[in-house]
Amino acid sequence: MRVGVLTGGGDCPGLNPAIRGLVMRGLDHGFEFVGLELGWKGLVEELVTPLDLHRVDEIIRQGGTILGSSRTNPFKAGDNEAVPACLRTWRRLELDALVALGGEDTLGVAHKFHQRHGLSVVGVPKTMDNDLNATDYTFGFDTAAAVAMEAADRLVDTAKSHRRVVVLEVMGRHAGWVALYAGIAAGADWICLPEVPFDFDEMVTVLRRKFDRGRQWALVVASEGAEIHATDTGDVKVDNFGHAVLAERKVGEFLEQEIKKALNIEARHVVLGHVQRGGPPSLFDRVLGTRVGIKAADLVRDAQFGKMAALRGTEVVAVDLAEALGELKTVPPELWRELVAVINK
Repeated sequence: MRVGVLTGGGDCPGLNPAIRGLVMRGLDHGFEFVGLELGWKGLVEELVTPLDLHRVDEIIRQGGTILGSSRTNPFKAGDNEAVPACLRTWRRLELDALVALGGEDTLGVAHKFHQRHGLSVVGVPKTMDNDLNATDYTFGFDTAAAVAMEAADRLVDTAKSHRRVVVLEVMGRHAGWVALYAGIAAGADWICLPEVPFDFDEMVTVLRRKFDRGRQWALVVASEGAEIHATDTGDVKVDNFGHAVLAERKVGEFLEQEIKKALNIEARHVVLGHVQRGGPPSLFDRVLGTRVGIKAADLVRDAQFGKMAALRGTEVVAVDLAEALGELKTVPPELWRELVAVINK
């Protein structure tokens, strides 16, 4: 059986362990693998690379993805050539199946190819935002949140030294999992999430109360996608999937300036950005990536196409791609209330 493999969307720690688990298990099933470079662009333009035991043997400790990635969307409105090109590449490469590792957008494309064109596809969930539905956790999140926590810890040291407020902006477009976990773990004084309406007055009240009782510093952690309306403008650029380019919203910079005005205290902001995406995957992400890769190979063997390997509790199971793509997994209100109670003191 000849199986194509691609990684799409933003890279994150855990992709290489997942590729390795997929190939290692697939070799047991007698599969031959074809690596497609740069996500769906690889299928559009027939960008291929060997993917065998020698190639994957030692990649479990590496961040990023050996296959490269992009945000190419073959179904982008107005592009009438990309989908036919993908189908031609599929035939020329004589693929029997394809495993797509990615988040909502990448797996959404895989689902369309399966539903509309009958391609035999299997999904592996990947997103450092942890916002993909139908799976408890996605690899990449644990590493990214740990990096954000370490950055926050370091910023607290300098905030204490200079008697200032530091705002840390972390990734998270629609879901605030990284900001919530990193913020709670670092003892943040306020956390801004996309799921929670931003109340500037309440934040200032909490920060002022802390300073009034003798505190001389504070840490605010904010998701880049936090709904702070003053940061949104109509001319923000969008990517190939129609998502706003969040770097242009400048959430951290806005909060820094407004905190300065409201509290009359020195403030700084730090945008952690792509630092969260790089570096070796954590133990959790290495194991989870390996497990979902193994499951994906088994799904191909069993012809369970249109499915995704998902973590449910401690088990890795098959779920329909449609279920995973139905809605995003965002921070539930009850979890937010439970955790934020400890910072509003």
